[in-house]
Amino acid sequence: MITFAASEKPVMKKLLLGLFAILAFTASLSAQKFGFVDSQYILENIPEYKSAQQQLDRISLQWQKEIEAKFAEIDKMYKDFQAESILLSDDMKKKREDEIIDKEKAAKELQKQRFGKGGDLLKRRQELIKPIQDKVYNAIKDISTTKNYVAVFDKSSDLTILYTNPKFDISDAVLEEMGYTPAKKADDDGSGGGGSGTDAPKK
Repeated sequence: MITFAASEKPVMKKLLLGLFAILAFTASLSAQKFGFVDSQYILENIPEYKSAQQQLDRISLQWQKEIEAKFAEIDKMYKDFQAESILLSDDMKKKREDEIIDKEKAAKELQKQRFGKGGDLLKRRQELIKPIQDKVYNAIKDISTTKNYVAVFDKSSDLTILYTNPKFDISDAVLEEMGYTPAKKADDDGSGGGGSGTDAPKK
């Protein structure tokens, strides 16, 4: 029989308590349910998301052309100024130079306003995309609450996931919760959906 000195008993008691705590935590963790989704797959199967993306592309292209036209105008003004400068007085040169500088400054300001951090394109994206992302989040939340998932991970995010078991992928369930037919289910039904996600909402 092994006996411990009186001074060793408190230490052993702490070690045993720590061991029991670790075992209890491990058992509790193994009983928890975890799931994952592919948010990119979900969004690509929502027609409203595709429509919003197309609208953003059109807006971006329109604004880009607008800015390119302004810089093309500035380039022409500069070339004209170089060609005519020999005929201009100092006052006229200064005036033309100031006009070019002002126009270039305005064009850069517009470019920043449209495409810069917190600019018009980002605001329009939030306006069009965020309501859809909120719907996806609420669907995930509802499923997680109903199915008692302690956590749901997004495999399309920066989170590094080395392996996922398909049976824990609730992406299709999220689409169904939102009223859409998942691409995988459409293929299984022989409808030839091919991941287009163009079905109208069931709701």
